[in-house]
This record gives sequence, structure tokens and C-alpha cells, in this order.
Amino acid sequence: MDKLNVDIRNGVAFASINNPPMNVLDAPLMISLAQFVAAMQEDKTVQVIVFQSADPDYFIAHGDMNYIVNPASFADLATPEMLQAPINPMQQLHEQIRQLPQVTIAIIDGYVRGGGNELALACDMRFASLEKARFAQPETLMGIIPGGGGTQYLTRLIGRARALEVILGGELLDGLQAEKYGLVNRALPQATLYNYVNTLATRIATLPEDVAASAVKAIDANDLATENQLCMSLFTRPVTLARTKSAMEAGAQTREGEKDLEGILNKL
Repeated sequence: MDKLNVDIRNGVAFASINNPPMNVLDAPLMISLAQFVAAMQEDKTVQVIVFQSADPDYFIAHGDMNYIVNPASFADLATPEMLQAPINPMQQLHEQIRQLPQVTIAIIDGYVRGGGNELALACDMRFASLEKARFAQPETLMGIIPGGGGTQYLTRLIGRARALEVILGGELLDGLQAEKYGLVNRALPQATLYNYVNTLATRIATLPEDVAASAVKAIDANDLATENQLCMSLFTRPVTLARTKSAMEAGAQTREGEKDLEGILNKL
């Protein structure tokens, strides 16, 4: 994982992408990311993963253009078994990220295009810098289409019409436009971006066991029966009862207490 700087604290793994000169998604970086993802799949101590960049200007520039100039370099990323799969190695990597058991967050504080943007789209959440974040899917301008999951991820996230605009137009979006389109959760001033994400990630990581995973499963299922099953499995646990009693003792479900319910719950 020599292209990633990984720092794990309080149940959160911060993975800083570090592939000079500008974080191109080349073979060494893809291999480092695949190794990291494989390690995280087995790590029960990590609840949240934050992907960020060690480069001040680029999250991930884009996929390596040598994949087009020298197609063999792309094939070299895969084992013979992987090459028999119906999806390519970049798609496989992004799907592995999308299916991680942890909640995944990307901090975009610079340029991200093409395959780099598709990696960010594979994460559960994205937060952008108002000042520096820039997004694009420029593949059509080169004579191809997004091939790292972009056609599917974008459509699910921002709808068919806007996905077509982003992909066929190939224009560069700033953080504010990305927020308006729903490409990112929020666009924040750089001065507050990292602290906001760190606070959110830590809050998620310290939720009672199985709560975050159950929420993700219920949302992805798009099914009320699944939501009910998962909710009921948490409803009668001792930890749920204890936390609810503590909240009520602290003023929850009273006229005054309800004005600061989040404050009460955050202290549990």
C-alpha cells in the first residue's frame, strides 16, 4: 500500500492518496487501493473509511491515459480469472469499495476527473471544498465513455438527464455546482471541511454496534420489510434500552429537553 498513507484512530481509517506527481489512477495506485480494500474487508475494528488526498491540488487526476495508449498495461492489472469477469479491473476495484462493510467517505479538495471521480462516486458519501474542488467526466471528449462505473453511479446519484449532461458535456463542475446537482453531500469552506468530515466519521464510528451497517443495508434494500426486520433486530437490545432510558432521564421527551434533543443524544 505504498501509494496510500493510512492513519487509523477512533475506529476511522484515513486513507490519504499519495501518488506523485498528481495522483493519476495508474497501476501502482490501483494495486495499493486493492490491497487496502482487501485489508479493510477483514478489519472489524474500523467502522468508517475516509479517502482523502496528500496532494494539495488533486484528489485523483483521472485514470492513466496509458491504458488507452498501451491497453496491455490495463490488462496487466488483472489475473486471468479477473479478465474472464464481465467487468474490467477498474470497475472491480470500485465495486469492492462500494461493497465495503464500512461506511466510506471521500473528501474532494482539488481536481477529480474520470476514473478518480468514479472512485469517489463508489463511496457512500462525498464532501467537497468550495474553493478548490473540481469534478468532470471528460471521457467522451477522448472518444470513449466512462468505464469505471460512472454511467451507473452517476445515474443513480443525480438522475439520467444530469448524468447525460455531465458525461456528454464533459464540462468541469466546481464544488457549488456539484452540490446543487447532488454529486456531493455538501460543499464546505476548506477551513471547515476536514473538521466537519472528521466529526461526522467519528460520530458514525462510535454508534452502537451494527447500527450503521443496518442503516446502510436498509437504505440499499429500498424495501420496507427489510427496514422493519433490521429495525426490530436492534429495537430490543439492552444497549438500546439503556440509551433510551438515559436520554429520557436527561430530559428527552419533555418540552424543554426536545429543544436540544441532539445535544442530549450526543452525550449518551
